[in-house]
Amino acid sequence: MNEKKPRIDRRQLLKGSLALGLGLLTPRGLWANDSSTVTLPFERGRRPLVALPQKRPLMVLATRPPQLETPFHIFNENIFTPNDAFFVRWHLANIPQEIDVNTFRLTIRGRVNKILSLSLEELKTQFDQVEIAAVCQCAGNSRGFFQPRVPGVQWGNGAMGNANWKGIRLRDLLHKAGLADDALQIRFDGLDQPVAQVTPDFRKSLQLDDALQKEVLIAHSMNGESLPMLNGFPLRLVVPGWYATYWVKMLNDIEVLNQADQTFWTTDAYRLPADPCHCVKPGEALTSTVPMGKTPVRSFMTNVEEGQTLPGGKPFTIKGIAFDQGYGIDRVLFSMDGGQQWQSARLGKDYGDFSFRPWEAKFIPEPGHAYALQSLAINRIGETQRFDARWNPHGYLRNVIETVNIHGT
Repeated sequence: MNEKKPRIDRRQLLKGSLALGLGLLTPRGLWANDSSTVTLPFERGRRPLVALPQKRPLMVLATRPPQLETPFHIFNENIFTPNDAFFVRWHLANIPQEIDVNTFRLTIRGRVNKILSLSLEELKTQFDQVEIAAVCQCAGNSRGFFQPRVPGVQWGNGAMGNANWKGIRLRDLLHKAGLADDALQIRFDGLDQPVAQVTPDFRKSLQLDDALQKEVLIAHSMNGESLPMLNGFPLRLVVPGWYATYWVKMLNDIEVLNQADQTFWTTDAYRLPADPCHCVKPGEALTSTVPMGKTPVRSFMTNVEEGQTLPGGKPFTIKGIAFDQGYGIDRVLFSMDGGQQWQSARLGKDYGDFSFRPWEAKFIPEPGHAYALQSLAINRIGETQRFDARWNPHGYLRNVIETVNIHGT
């Protein structure tokens, strides 16, 4: 291969105000200028904007490991989230800052007939290349809106992104290796490592049937370019319709298991109350849990924000996005009076069942009137957003109907 290995040097890291290995954030001066901060509409919602290597200024929520949120106005610019604006969420702080594409290998091992060790060149030339548009959403997206508040990274609504992913079907690799008759689960591991030995390595598993779905990819590209380092270069697992906790970054090891995975990130982390709504009352003890899986239906308005004023007496087009776990969006309804009355929004181009679906609705704000704008998405099997927010102690699964309050002037 003639491709040069990507490198993030010390000067770039310091310029970006974050050393990935050290978690060094130097926010001096960021608070003095509103143009370098964003204030999210909940308690302690002010965030500095920092540009890291391969990224435009994004909201910094944590530094070690790096957690970066996409400013929400970016979702109004394009149905596909630009690579340099795509959110960042790592679990472990020891992240490689340099990867040699000439020596990198992806290994498939465990309960297989033949162990595979594949280079990037082999992956790109010896297997069918597949593209799919899919939303990647952090399990804790919108956690900052939970009431009562819950611990964890206090994301707004921007811990998500939509991209065109390109790579190899996972099932093609598994079939190449040959699955043993007792294969039960597939476990995925990446190059990131814990700083302390007591911290468990981040590994995630899928049931065999889920892993063999045709849309599950080992991706090397997003939006026509190589993955950014902070989004998992050179390879990441792409599991459309599932929360991002399963989208393992810097993927280099795939292990076929013949028993249920018992690692921490499967048995203890990213679990939900076993109740059918996956919710409990605040303060109520959890008696049993189940692992997190697929994403619920969601919709957002992208060209209005809380407290905005609009010219009275003039037509205005509300724009937004909707998505679900992969059945596809069938309808979006729009309300300007807090859900008392609804009208059908117009759906835009369909980029695929796992992608953002654009929509728009028109209304004429009257001078001096207040409006509580809402959108309600419905997928093709009739699932909808919730009218009341469900609560769980980890701040997962938010898909309540969102409200944006605006005024006509």
